[in-house]
Amino acid sequence: MFVRVGDLVTHVQVSGPAGAPALVLLHSLGTSLHVWDAQVDALARRFRVIRPDLRGHGLTTVTQGPYHMATLARDVLGLLDALSVANAHVAGLSIGGLIAQAMAEIAPRRVKTLILCDTAMVIPPPSNWHERARLVREGGMAASAEAAMARWVTPGFRDQPAALGLRQMLLRTDPEGYAGAAEAIATADFTAITPKLKLPAHVIVGAQDEATPVASAKALQAALGASLAIIPDAAHIPTIEHPRAVSAEIAAFLLANTESDTYEAGLRVRREVLGEAHVTRALAAATEFDRGFQEFITRSAWGGVWARGDLDRRTRSLITLALLAALGQHEEFRLHLRATRNTGANAEEIAQAMLHVAVYAGVPAANAAIREAKTVFKEMEQNP
Repeated sequence: MFVRVGDLVTHVQVSGPAGAPALVLLHSLGTSLHVWDAQVDALARRFRVIRPDLRGHGLTTVTQGPYHMATLARDVLGLLDALSVANAHVAGLSIGGLIAQAMAEIAPRRVKTLILCDTAMVIPPPSNWHERARLVREGGMAASAEAAMARWVTPGFRDQPAALGLRQMLLRTDPEGYAGAAEAIATADFTAITPKLKLPAHVIVGAQDEATPVASAKALQAALGASLAIIPDAAHIPTIEHPRAVSAEIAAFLLANTESDTYEAGLRVRREVLGEAHVTRALAAATEFDRGFQEFITRSAWGGVWARGDLDRRTRSLITLALLAALGQHEEFRLHLRATRNTGANAEEIAQAMLHVAVYAGVPAANAAIREAKTVFKEMEQNP
């Protein structure tokens, strides 16, 4: 889809459940959001994966360079605003990793964790980036293609279909977009900034990356107190050359760093599904007798199940209604019927769920639940 962000029309692809934790994937110089295609397949079941084409790349607006890293970071933060995303895990490849560091500096509360792939705090010398900008402005992207591919993948991988597709991403990049972003790299230096960032971080690097070598990755690791993974037989773009290894690294890191406090996660989801007023009343009415029970259901049911990204809330809502109907738990059934205003399950879908209850749990259970549903639907019509 396309989203207006400041002076840009940003092209972005969003995958995964709407209620899942957000994960932003930022691509490298001269590529596009497709450099992360394989990782989306692995991550979109548990995360809301957001992949923009950066300024001047892919299908996003090309503006006149030079660009600046803070501008590129604010482009992404503006996109999150447009998508109503308060905060996100941010993974960046090459220049994407520099942008991710800039985002964490500018808006630290909006970046939950950093995953920095084949990047650095600074990528010298500046003259190299200015020369690349001059070269593509004068000769187009073909002028830099062979040198770029030599850095991006190992020699044995260069003729593989995925590498040839990577080359096409580069050739289809607008020269001004490439040049402007290269000039942003020339002026970017986070050596005094990144060590001050206080958030979980993971660094990934190809063992044969000459553009941002293992030494740069280890410097990032030390600056952030991060974990480090070195991908064997990979160069600068391991997301293409060794996609499963990169996906596994990202998934393992995020699993260890997503909503570690299940009570807070559960309380947030419980409020979003059942409504702020209901949850506030329930918690206010708790006494010493049932306060532990309230904490238990918030942590286990809402934080342990409803907060998971594997299923969307509409699906979980229908499953819950069917189970409550089958068990004859009519008070909870009525509560979750009212919550469909927030989960998106509609009357037609609930009626279909009751047919399943009739077949698998018995007609009397379905009949009783349908009577309850008709009463609640009438109340909801009268009090929209």
